[in-house]
Amino acid sequence: MRILDRTVYVGPSLYAHFPVIRLEVDLGELEGWPSGKLGPAFTDRLIAALPGLHDHTCSYGKRGGFIRRLTEGEGTWMGHILEHVAIELQNVAGEPVTFGKTRSHGPLGRYYVIYQYQQEEVGLEAGQLGLTLLLSLLPPELHPADAVPEDFDFAIERDEFIHFAQRRALGPSTVSLVRAAEERRIPWIRLNGQSMIQFGHGRYQQRIQATVTSRTSHIAVELASDKEETNRILGNLGLPVPKQRLVQHVEDAVEAAARIGYPVVVKPYNANHGRGISIHLTTPEQVRTAFEVAKEHSRSVIVESFITGEDHRMLVINGELVAVAKRVPGHVVGDGLHTVAQLVEQVNQDPRRGVGHEKALTRLVFDHQAESMLARQGYTPATVPASGEQVFLRSTGNLSTGGTATDMTDLVHPDNAEMARRAVKAIGLDVGGVDFLSTDITESYKDVGGAICEVNAAPGFRMHMAPSDGRPRDVAGPVMDMLFPPGSPSRIPIAAVTGTNGKTTTARMLAHIHKLAGHHVGFTSTDGVYIDGQRTVGGDMTGPVATRMVLSDPTVDVAVLEIARGGLLRAGMGVRHCDVGAVLNVKADHLGLRGIGTLDQLAQVKRIVVEVARETAVLNADDPLCLKMADYTEAKHLCYVTMDPKHELVGEHIKAGGRGVVLEAGIKGQMITIYDHGAHIPLLWTHLIPATLEGRAMHNVQNAMFAAAMAFSMGLKLEDIRHGLRTFDTTFFQTPGRMNIYDEHPFKVILDYGHNPAAIEAMCSLVERLEVSGRRICVLAAPGDRRDEDVADIGRIAAGYFERYICRRDDNLRGRGPEEVPQLLRDALLAQGVAAEQILVVADEQEAIDTALREALPGDLLLIFADAVTRSWKQVIQFRPEAPAARQQDRPRHSRPEAIAAVMVPALKDQRREFVRNVRGVWLPREADD
Repeated sequence: MRILDRTVYVGPSLYAHFPVIRLEVDLGELEGWPSGKLGPAFTDRLIAALPGLHDHTCSYGKRGGFIRRLTEGEGTWMGHILEHVAIELQNVAGEPVTFGKTRSHGPLGRYYVIYQYQQEEVGLEAGQLGLTLLLSLLPPELHPADAVPEDFDFAIERDEFIHFAQRRALGPSTVSLVRAAEERRIPWIRLNGQSMIQFGHGRYQQRIQATVTSRTSHIAVELASDKEETNRILGNLGLPVPKQRLVQHVEDAVEAAARIGYPVVVKPYNANHGRGISIHLTTPEQVRTAFEVAKEHSRSVIVESFITGEDHRMLVINGELVAVAKRVPGHVVGDGLHTVAQLVEQVNQDPRRGVGHEKALTRLVFDHQAESMLARQGYTPATVPASGEQVFLRSTGNLSTGGTATDMTDLVHPDNAEMARRAVKAIGLDVGGVDFLSTDITESYKDVGGAICEVNAAPGFRMHMAPSDGRPRDVAGPVMDMLFPPGSPSRIPIAAVTGTNGKTTTARMLAHIHKLAGHHVGFTSTDGVYIDGQRTVGGDMTGPVATRMVLSDPTVDVAVLEIARGGLLRAGMGVRHCDVGAVLNVKADHLGLRGIGTLDQLAQVKRIVVEVARETAVLNADDPLCLKMADYTEAKHLCYVTMDPKHELVGEHIKAGGRGVVLEAGIKGQMITIYDHGAHIPLLWTHLIPATLEGRAMHNVQNAMFAAAMAFSMGLKLEDIRHGLRTFDTTFFQTPGRMNIYDEHPFKVILDYGHNPAAIEAMCSLVERLEVSGRRICVLAAPGDRRDEDVADIGRIAAGYFERYICRRDDNLRGRGPEEVPQLLRDALLAQGVAAEQILVVADEQEAIDTALREALPGDLLLIFADAVTRSWKQVIQFRPEAPAARQQDRPRHSRPEAIAAVMVPALKDQRREFVRNVRGVWLPREADD
């Protein structure tokens, strides 16, 4: 058994609407060895390694379901077992994932193993470790000799895997904030490998690093880190603080301890989590030793008076005391029978204790600090403490070093609560933790004494969320309510557009409408990421990476996302939900790639966009595959777009109060009309939209209808929609590679990125509707990774529309021979009756375009299907036609209007150009007059 391929889906995909990993697995000979055939020994060893598999419900829907699948009848296959093992390994590492599915794929023995993950690296490692574990449990003859390392020890590998996961996991405080955000439907993005999180999208975003927020003052953090300055500020306000001295040398520490008076505490100047702290020091020698320990963490060291009392952490958020916990350092309690080392093992058996932040409590460990603490008490790990005796292994009560916490929030005295609020406000923190020593926190510090040891920026939340004793407190909720007060926005409107053809133009139209309406738009497309109309990143940016760029930009207040098939199949969508999702059409393109071989399968991929739409799903009612998608969306509204005003289903939908955008005929032409809740809203005549070429470019009419439907569904005003469509054209600047027209040669050039049969057909139909006095010429191509039949379809569709065909290939051959694609196109044209002398094969794109430009004569129309769009456009506009006499030697005699135009007032060039434009409907540039 081996893993052939790994695919990580960061968002909604064919398999789930949340992150999953897909492993392509080849079982090899294990296809013939289900778990039932392997026998009880295999199952028993697997369960012994991962006892948590008992909790997996599998298809039975209840605990023990997976074990039944393993043991009943012939059992289950190894791919399915790997799915559950990968899930359970993540559970063991503290990541609560549950979803998985396994499906056969391709040849016998091949499977897709799909399972949920929270951290990509951890999820992938779980799959690899799970595979090694399963192979190690098989008889040696059923796996290659080198498949399992000789020294493989699963217990060791499991613990290393847990540490691996913990190093990459969000800390417990950050996790609590993420969960609080999710409860409030506030989106979040992890910004780095640590704990920096963005909550909200675009202009509404707020950031945190652990529990430091984007509102936390930098100077407040600096003050909190300066323990000496904090002590001075609080003391000046009359708040209780210990006497304190800052020192850099060991003998200065001894002198400071003598001046303050023993016992004392020695701690690093700016460390945290209790690192390097030594307490209740009573002799100069103890101070010297503690000084060296503290110097390991900070160049400066603080010596302060030792305050008798219990350690309390008081958490203040946004000026309010929200939680108080009494902290007890990591310790064991003697029973008169067991050694300290044995008692530590017993304590660590508590299921609440784990590695690092894996669980609510952390395991006790023997290290230098623990041994030092024992030595001060005159003990060693082999000492047997008396029954009931507390033996401390740490001097501070941090949970990260094995301490415990008891909730005291409801018991704290009001004076102590006010003291904590004042202290945090004095330092200037929005989220602060006050370390307060008191013999009894239920009594006022004014009566029983006590002192503030520290005020902490980025205080940990775990002790409050999961105390060892007492009531858990929601401390993350107040932070989120501070960052996003109830009723304030956290999301920007998100529109997602997909389809085989038209998605780039539609997305550009929608972004243009929003921009003219005053919004700062982030837009992703096949040619880059645009922020407020400026391209910030070039290339095909229709995947999750581009989506994240837009949603992370703090200036963006509307996101328009072009979602392509390739991105969905490679990594899923980059956002969990969108407000408006549109599917324009499903046509044959890219079939046979990435496991998508039929139109129905392609429709399932594109359907993802409307599956995750929350407010409105916009569907093409004229495409049967799009119509079926209505059954799969949970959006509040469904909007149909149709160019057939008599569409029966749309008519019923509109009668029921539904939303629709319909193309209707009128006296002046065709009108884009919106229906919503019974209202009939004429929007705009199609001939007034420049991108439609006075209504002739029907594919752009449809694109405009979708843009209007999405804009209307996003709440834009009708006038804003009209204004946007009336100012949107197909210039190269606005829509590169989408029906770009160049009129400055004696002939007209149209450049388009069309690369599938449906796109070719749309452009050919447009060419047929345009008035052309000369010939129609086409530079025809197809991508090399399309099936032979798809390439032939392109040739078949283009046949009959042109008098001249120049067949080429793309620069990227994609596995084809140098002239294979052009020859396939030529063969298809010949099969449709195109004469051989009308077809020319020029394989290279630049040479093909140059040939076409040189062949074109005044009055001709040249349609170029381009791959390298920018390069091809520059080639068109930089081309300089030859002199008319040289270019027209083989041209048929002029028609009478052209002959008149050729001889009238030759000296008046501008008038001649105007005359010819009126007679023939074309412009002749100045170069043609020379």
